[in-house]
Amino acid sequence: MPQLPAFDVMTATCPSRTSLARVANKWTAMVVIALSADRMRFRDLRATVDGISSKVLTETLRDLERDGIVTRHVYAEVPPRVEYELTALGRTLHAPIQALGSWAEDHISEVLAARKSYDARQCP
Repeated sequence: MPQLPAFDVMTATCPSRTSLARVANKWTAMVVIALSADRMRFRDLRATVDGISSKVLTETLRDLERDGIVTRHVYAEVPPRVEYELTALGRTLHAPIQALGSWAEDHISEVLAARKSYDARQCP
């Protein structure tokens, strides 16, 4: 049985680094959180992920589909209906991303205080 290579995100040429970069992207995180409950249409995703442009959402969904995290369902209707949902692989990503989102919400007061303190030290 061939041995798999050791993947190391700290190595510049490691493919796991591109995967980490994809899942660490802010829009990826928000799309994964939004899709955690159920399938969604594009317009509903865009409304849920406040501030994302149609172009960026399209690119994010394509990248996530390519990586096997999201699947796209096209229905033969007029007008065509398209829905997106997390794959089994995508669902494994939800818990860690949700934990990061919760951390950000739970600690934003401390982060804002640290920023204020830092900025005060930078301006004479």
